[in-house]
Amino acid sequence: MRDDHLYDLIIEIGHNDRPRIAGRGSAVFIHLARPGFLPTAGCVALQQGPLMRLLTRLSPRSWIDIR
Repeated sequence: MRDDHLYDLIIEIGHNDRPRIAGRGSAVFIHLARPGFLPTAGCVALQQGPLMRLLTRLSPRSWIDIR
């Protein structure tokens, strides 16, 4: 848990997880954006409304392709 609540809602994305390779990043996911959309440490950040809309459209079989 974080005091800034950025990780209250997250979507885990399969980045560098099968297999994990050192130095290519880990724990990359979609989470709530900071005010002003300040940079993340490699994640994708969305405002709460768009993140909630995305969450309602996902299923266990969903695939998110981030380019």
